[in-house]
Amino acid sequence: MKELLRKTLLKATSFVFTAGTAFSKKPETNPMQAEKTKGRIYEFEATDIDGKTRSLAMYKGRVLLVVNSASVCGFTPQYKDLQTLYETYREKGLAVAAFPSNDFGAQEPGSDGDIKSFCLTKYSISFDLYSKVVIKGAGRHPLYKYLAEDSGFPGDIPWNFTKFLIDREGRVAARFGPETNPMGKDFLAALEKTLGRP
Repeated sequence: MKELLRKTLLKATSFVFTAGTAFSKKPETNPMQAEKTKGRIYEFEATDIDGKTRSLAMYKGRVLLVVNSASVCGFTPQYKDLQTLYETYREKGLAVAAFPSNDFGAQEPGSDGDIKSFCLTKYSISFDLYSKVVIKGAGRHPLYKYLAEDSGFPGDIPWNFTKFLIDREGRVAARFGPETNPMGKDFLAALEKTLGRP
C-alpha cells in the first residue's frame, strides 16, 4: 500500500512539474510569420454557446483576446479577471472570446448549457462564450490548429486558459500561458500596447 501511494505521489509530482514547466515556457516568436498572419483569424468560424455559427470577422477593427477555458480548473477563477478586463477595456476596443475545452484533465465535462449556466451564475460573464471545442489531437478545431502552428507563436496549447492577443488588423500580437493573470502587469502592458495600434 505504501509503495502504491509513493508511486501515485511521484506521478502527481511529475505531472505538476511538467505542467509548470510547460506553463512558464514562453513561445518563440517569429515576427515575419506573425506579420503574415494579418487578417487570417477572420477566416475562421466557430459555434457560439447558443449553437449559432459566427464568423470571427465580426471582430475586425477590435483587439481580440482568445482564451481556452474550463469550469473545474485551478485557473478557472481567471473568468472573474477576464470579466473585469472586458468591462475595463471594451469601450477602448477589446473583445474577449472564450473557448471551453475538456482536453486538459477532463476539467470541462459538462454540456454547453451547463457551461453557460456556470459562467453566468458564478462569474456573470458578458463577453463572448463559444461551444466546447477540441484543442489538441484528432478533431482539433481549425482555429486552434492555426494558433498553435501558423500564428507566429508556435507550440501546442499546454493547458486551460492559454491566451492569444489579436490586434485590430487580425495579427496575433502576443501569447501568454495559463498562469498569466489577465489583470496582471505583463498582460495589461501588452494589451495597452496592442490597443494603441491603429
